[in-house]
Amino acid sequence: MYIKESKQEYDAIVIGSGITGGWAAKEFSEKGFKTLLVERGRVVEHRKDYVGEGIPPWEQPLRSKVSLAEVEQQYHVQKNCYAFNDSTKHFFGNDRDLPFETTKGTDFWWIRANQLGGKSLLWHRFSYRWSDFDFNANKLDGFGNDWPIRYQDLAHWYSYVERHVGICGQKESLPQLPDSEFLPPFDMTAPELHIKQRLEATFPDRKLIHGRQAHLTKPSAHHLAQGRGQCQARNECQKGCSFGAYFSTQSSTLPDAAKTGNLHIAPNSVVHSLIYDGISNRVKGVRVIDNEDLSQREYFGKVVFLCASTLGSTQILLNSRNKTFPNGLANRSGVLGHYLMDHNYNAWARAEIPGFEDAFYSGRRPGGLYVPNFYFKPDPKRPFLRGYGMSAGAYREDWKALQHKDGIGIAFKQQLQKPGKWQFWLGAQGEMLPRFENSVQLHAFKKDKWGIPQLEINCRFSENERLMMLDAAEQGQLMLEKIGLENVSSGQHDKPPGSGIHELGTARMGRDPKDSVLNGFNQSHDIPNLFVTDGASFCSSAVQNPSLTFMALTVRAVNYAVKEVAARRI
Repeated sequence: MYIKESKQEYDAIVIGSGITGGWAAKEFSEKGFKTLLVERGRVVEHRKDYVGEGIPPWEQPLRSKVSLAEVEQQYHVQKNCYAFNDSTKHFFGNDRDLPFETTKGTDFWWIRANQLGGKSLLWHRFSYRWSDFDFNANKLDGFGNDWPIRYQDLAHWYSYVERHVGICGQKESLPQLPDSEFLPPFDMTAPELHIKQRLEATFPDRKLIHGRQAHLTKPSAHHLAQGRGQCQARNECQKGCSFGAYFSTQSSTLPDAAKTGNLHIAPNSVVHSLIYDGISNRVKGVRVIDNEDLSQREYFGKVVFLCASTLGSTQILLNSRNKTFPNGLANRSGVLGHYLMDHNYNAWARAEIPGFEDAFYSGRRPGGLYVPNFYFKPDPKRPFLRGYGMSAGAYREDWKALQHKDGIGIAFKQQLQKPGKWQFWLGAQGEMLPRFENSVQLHAFKKDKWGIPQLEINCRFSENERLMMLDAAEQGQLMLEKIGLENVSSGQHDKPPGSGIHELGTARMGRDPKDSVLNGFNQSHDIPNLFVTDGASFCSSAVQNPSLTFMALTVRAVNYAVKEVAARRI
């Protein structure tokens, strides 16, 4: 299955093996296409290469910390990710070898995972459908171009993906958050059930619901046939899961693609650029540089799917410029590289929950609760456009809460053995408006170790996002106070774009080729056999996590491409 040199012309080439690339490889392979999956990083085998799995902190040299010297030399950006520690660092990109620039006065955290499976090994697994409120938003308020699709275009594909992935949650019938095909949710704790009742009674427009996640709480026969098992509620998912209980390329799409016999994988193959034939107006293949020895080779195929992540795919297109497309391949519109977005997590609120001293919980639930966007309808009275959702959850303090408090002797040791107070928290996830000036371009002279021009990123949150987070902190505080919680506090962070790890835009869809790179099937307006199905294709960010929509768009695009090939139009 793994190849290096190849003279074969493949039916489909998929670049990138993360969430979207894994799905594209699976769908093409199952439809009989001889498929080449090109991955710039190393091979990670399911179960075998989860080297940090099951190792407790006390058995690690620095109790799960990474040495300051190693962080400074290799992970000065990656360290900002919530999932980064000594048990997961091998799944993160090496900042020394993967440099990028930011425009003066801006900052950006580009979190990368360059290996087979990509960030599907590290993602937080929240999986929410988008609604027509999200797909209509640009058209209604004039920020960004109109999405060329609506919810009904994706509803079938959402269901198709969800049945395979396994999404736990509960039907809520909310207009702004369509229901999925659900496995049973994780249980709420007694305090969470109490807060849910009080919150929804006090604020009828605001619901506290189960977080919807790609976890197998009750595997179906289909999931068991994939070789996956039930979630053990260890909450150590980013180390890799040998149970296959959360969805990843390794646990789900890759095995299905491999068993067809139609899949080949070219690991350690850093894509330099796409090979374009101006006579036929087709992409003929890809130029790659070996990740290890820096040798060069080429692969050829009839259809090319870019699934290399938002910034990765755009970097490839920009570096594939030629006489026909001097500003980047498939960029007659001039918008390639523009309208970069992320989610804004810069507001929070928390409080103590009185009572419930006799209540606790079992296991470590790998996810929390969610307050869906209650600003989903436009309101001219609000000082900002769009809205935000809120992650939420309750927990009971344990011995770690005492590490910054005074104490000594037997009494203090005894106190360490007792659970503390119940706490509740809210964390905002705000929409970021698509703006032309938030952009990426190839650096004029700086290159990486493979000789590829570095990206220069110019991106900042606007006044709209600042006002949104101010409101989120205020509303969070109000909500917790009104339902009777104690010692309520709220505030804001100042994390830059990229910190949400939901990069979107830069090769957006659209109805008009003059202001977009792709059509409504993720197909290039300019080059018929070129598709981009990762976050680069997005016209807006909405407030929901985007990964489920990545998957639905990808399988829909493959289905379309297969039909177009059969009709001899590409």
